[in-house]
Amino acid sequence: MIRGILIAATFAGAVQAAPPREVKLGAALPLSGPESKSGGRLRDGYELGVDLANQQGGVEIAGAHVPVKLTLVDDKSDGATDERAVEDLVNQGTDLVLGTFGSSLVEKGSAVSEKFHVPYVAATGASKALYQRGFKHLFGLQSPVEQLGNALMRWAEEEQQNGKLPTPARVAILWEKTSHGKEYAEAVKDFTGKTPRRRAAWQIVMDESFDLNSKDFKPVLERLKGMNADVVLVDAHLPDYITMHGQYAKMGLCHKLISYGARGPEREAREQLKASADYVTSAVWWSDEMAHNARTAEFVKRFNDRYKRSPDWYEALGYEAVRVALDAVHRAGTTDRAAVRTALTQLKMESLLPGGFLAFPDQYGGQAQYLFVVQQNLPDGSAPVIYPRIAAMKEGVAPNPGCPGSKLAGK
Repeated sequence: MIRGILIAATFAGAVQAAPPREVKLGAALPLSGPESKSGGRLRDGYELGVDLANQQGGVEIAGAHVPVKLTLVDDKSDGATDERAVEDLVNQGTDLVLGTFGSSLVEKGSAVSEKFHVPYVAATGASKALYQRGFKHLFGLQSPVEQLGNALMRWAEEEQQNGKLPTPARVAILWEKTSHGKEYAEAVKDFTGKTPRRRAAWQIVMDESFDLNSKDFKPVLERLKGMNADVVLVDAHLPDYITMHGQYAKMGLCHKLISYGARGPEREAREQLKASADYVTSAVWWSDEMAHNARTAEFVKRFNDRYKRSPDWYEALGYEAVRVALDAVHRAGTTDRAAVRTALTQLKMESLLPGGFLAFPDQYGGQAQYLFVVQQNLPDGSAPVIYPRIAAMKEGVAPNPGCPGSKLAGK
């Protein structure tokens, strides 16, 4: 009897040690609806990461090279649809879930993944609130949105100290009604109110939220026009950036510094907004201007070869999310979900992202921590990194030379 138990245990161990036939990654993404452009960019990063892994033989598990299968589902930019899609992926045997686009959707899908104890690698989702829910299976690649606001204000502060922005400067904050937008606004207010010197240097003259995916921003822009602001800081998703700034330009508004958070140089935005998007400043998690090392240069080249365009941070984060997922499987030596989750908690890998490595510290709820880079749209179509100085490719421009006399219209 004892011998039979030992044989059975040995057989079970051998089965566990045998590599799987494939590594199954799944993602629900907004491939239609308001977030479809951003979702499509994330998809491109996911697909490139999986294809390159398979070209290199797949993932090494227990001495064998295992192919990777990626299943994509359209969540239609809808939270309830994303929840159902993630549950379907889990029920189909997905080993790891790759996240959807944006904090609001990630909030929904990650909760389903947590319920079923499946690792959820979120390429996007920068709201700190996502990582304060006590989840054990959520791992986020985006550094917190509060650091986005901080990066923009640090560059603005340098420009102010160099005499390029007025002291005091009047600041208008417009933010989407999401946890992402709220944290962005709080970060700017925290920065400007942190010390007596900053309180004297910056005056918040407008602090207003707006609905996500709005079609008419003219009422809020009319209020902005009457505020005589020098600096306008907006937190908006890509569709709202394009809509708002198009209406802003048609109203003849122009400010010494304007930013839409992480939005600015996207190809479709530049095509629609044309010269009105010149000198828009953004803070992002990655830029192709950072291709100073072999790993980043290879990613940019591979992406260009495949898609015939340059990648933005969306695609870079998608690509890195795949690398994170597969590296965790390799380290775990299995696709067992619990073992992969443990590997993710211990992971520290070289990365394309600022700082050069990725980890998911437990004290931050599994959210990666690194600095943002600030970039600025220029009339030649480029968007070079302008801050921090150590990473800058060009000097930033302030005040906006596109404004008549570099003064705010209406002043």
